[in-house]
Amino acid sequence: MSIVYSKPTVVEIQQMQDMVKADVENGNILLRTADEMATNIRSYIIAKQDDVLVGFCALHIYSPRLAEIRSLIVSTDHRKKGIGSSLVKECLVEGKKYNIKEVLALTYHKELFEHLDFKQIQKESIPEHKIWADCIRCKHFPICDEISLSIQL
Repeated sequence: MSIVYSKPTVVEIQQMQDMVKADVENGNILLRTADEMATNIRSYIIAKQDDVLVGFCALHIYSPRLAEIRSLIVSTDHRKKGIGSSLVKECLVEGKKYNIKEVLALTYHKELFEHLDFKQIQKESIPEHKIWADCIRCKHFPICDEISLSIQL
């Protein structure tokens, strides 16, 4: 009953969208269309237990220096088992392989990221292209109550 971490295929996009549906509806996670997910499929890492999807997240690269952990989700019955932390760690390993220097996270669960040595940062330090590419699509924009964190790799 171990968790297996791997890259998804486009066949798993519908399962991934189904998993985040409630969090997209309540504004905790941004909607990613099937086409957008397909375009960025290589940035995702999935977690499966017995061939069942139990979580995923993405490492989205913005520049040669900067990336972001985004779309982190773990199924409700698999939370508090270290899967979210493991998904983030997998993304950080990947970021190091690409020689990324800094990884951002915007979250409502700062403790998870602080446990992994992320430090809280001012939202004003987030690059404008992040704001205009993603944040403007959020149902909470411009009143954002997510916490900004980053880690140096």
